[in-house]
Amino acid sequence: MKKFFSIFIVSFALVFSTSTYANKIGVVYDSGGKFDKSFNELAFNTAERVKNELGWGMVEFEASNNTQIEQGMRKIADRGASLIVAMGFAQADAVAAVAPDYPDINFVAVDVCWVDDPAGNIYQACYKEHEGSFLVGMIAAMASKSGTIGFVGGMDIPLIRKFQGGYEQGALHVNSNIEILANMTGTTPEAWNNPTKGAELTKAQIDGGADVVYQAAGGTGIGVLQAAADAGILGIGVDTNQNWMHPGNMLTSMLKRLDLTIFEQAQKTGAGTFEPGIHILGLAEGMVGYATEDGLVTAEMEAAVKAASADIISGALAVADWSQE
Repeated sequence: MKKFFSIFIVSFALVFSTSTYANKIGVVYDSGGKFDKSFNELAFNTAERVKNELGWGMVEFEASNNTQIEQGMRKIADRGASLIVAMGFAQADAVAAVAPDYPDINFVAVDVCWVDDPAGNIYQACYKEHEGSFLVGMIAAMASKSGTIGFVGGMDIPLIRKFQGGYEQGALHVNSNIEILANMTGTTPEAWNNPTKGAELTKAQIDGGADVVYQAAGGTGIGVLQAAADAGILGIGVDTNQNWMHPGNMLTSMLKRLDLTIFEQAQKTGAGTFEPGIHILGLAEGMVGYATEDGLVTAEMEAAVKAASADIISGALAVADWSQE
């Protein structure tokens, strides 16, 4: 209870200091921590961009457990947010409950595409992570010298199966004989914030012959990438460009451009052109992809991936969504 109270004190201070702003962006972070160097931190950095470039105020809430999400979201709404960003599928029920009570506030629900929206104020953003993961799976298979690659997911849920499925399909697309080792970290939200377990799983995959490991595990992924770097093998980051974390050992990162989604809907909120509804975003929309900056993607890899990307967009190459299986 003490931690919960302190969070609201911080939030209040932020709101108080930004009370003169015409617009405010609110962010409700997912499990794994605000500074997970991935999913949540990308939302934080985007909110900072909204604050700096659009002149908005900013207020945040980081729940210690999922039971606090709805109350935190209501606190942010009551304190004058113009746009509230709900990070993660676990916030679907909270968004569904809160948004109708605040019809003048816009909501961006990331990884949520199934809630009723009677007030017409929710932008529901889901991404084709399997398409972006297909591309980095191709790159992993092309980079591997051992013929074995790995995948470490966070919480074992359909969403993370999308990452795994795309990765495996991409690897097999370029090497039908490649061996793929895969592990999930756990079945509870704590799986997003356990870098020690992530490192242990990665070391086991390395012992099994993996020389490239892709993580889709939130804060747990920090341990995955560290273990890969310590062993001198290649890591693949997720959501944001994590190549900077271990220069020389980062092959690439799968990009999930929720930053573009959030910033664009902040702009449209300010302009009165917000776009509620369900939005499924993939390669065709430029909302998933891979990073080359500070990575080790060769010209040969990039040419192969660009060709595959064009085929996926055209429909000539189908990537199965494992979350539906």
